[in-house]
Amino acid sequence: MIRAAVVDYGAGNLVSIEQALRSAGAAVAIVASGDVLDDADLLVVPGVGAAGPAMARLTAAGLVDPIRRWIAADRPCLGICLGLQLLFDSSEEDGARTLGIIPGHTIALRDAPTIPHTGWNQVARRRDHPAFAGIADGADFYFVHSYAGAPGRAVAEAVTLATTTHGAPFVSTVARGRLLGVQFHPERSGDDGLRLLANVVALASPAVAAIGSGSHAAALDTPPPRPGSSLPGGW
Repeated sequence: MIRAAVVDYGAGNLVSIEQALRSAGAAVAIVASGDVLDDADLLVVPGVGAAGPAMARLTAAGLVDPIRRWIAADRPCLGICLGLQLLFDSSEEDGARTLGIIPGHTIALRDAPTIPHTGWNQVARRRDHPAFAGIADGADFYFVHSYAGAPGRAVAEAVTLATTTHGAPFVSTVARGRLLGVQFHPERSGDDGLRLLANVVALASPAVAAIGSGSHAAALDTPPPRPGSSLPGGW
């Protein structure tokens, strides 16, 4: 069973993401320090809130360097909502310097009819990716945010996997190697959200050399369990 380490830095919807990952087939541990990551197969960085306080909490917990080293080693990682925004160089929200893992910047949503952007919206892919296997292009996912990356301006096209429109288009998914970041909340996005999490869990298998390689296909042959399935958690 794939072991998912969910980072607890006081800025995540931990109960929902833990339950969703277990339903998607992972054993889950909530971790608050970098020295317990070695036993994990998948690192999940959730997040709700502002970038500046989140970075302060990550720094205080000694998690910044372990997260950077994990991703630099091309180990499987999923960033969710603020966890995606923290991957960029900086945030317009409060002038925070963030992790600097993916070139780009988080900016306030432009021309948005409502702030925050809350509810279901379409995720339009720029290219295929195994994390979205079995999910229709343009499928709806659930969002709660006021900031995001701007495609083609604040975030490089090469890492932009999908965009969503709420006023002006914004980056809703980035991908590079075995790193995936989503602006939406898959743990709150019904069957398609669970399917995406199950795909991410399958892609974290040690047998899968890298996202995008031909070896990922067999890992995605088995449909994910339905929500509420009885699966063991923790390790």
